[in-house]
Amino acid sequence: MGEHSSFTVFYTQRADTDAVTIKNYLLYKFTQKEVDHFYKLLENFEALVVVFPELFRASSVNNKNIRKAVLSKQLSVFYIVSKKRISVVAILDNRMNPDKWP
Repeated sequence: MGEHSSFTVFYTQRADTDAVTIKNYLLYKFTQKEVDHFYKLLENFEALVVVFPELFRASSVNNKNIRKAVLSKQLSVFYIVSKKRISVVAILDNRMNPDKWP
């Protein structure tokens, strides 16, 4: 993150688990190239969101605190903005169907 940003990005345990699950899925179904692209999308998201924390819209009417960043056709990140902190609460790969792979 840049030295000038006042926000830091924190990944919850669920978001960390989601990232590992997505990485394993990508390695199983695709190649390391897709894994690298996945991590690049997350890096780009972090760089943007620390500067523009409210860039992405609220994800639902029920919980306006959770914002949804659609990083690609396949990838969405859900996060909450609080004082000086961006908390990534979940990462979703839309291609994943847990029934289709071990």
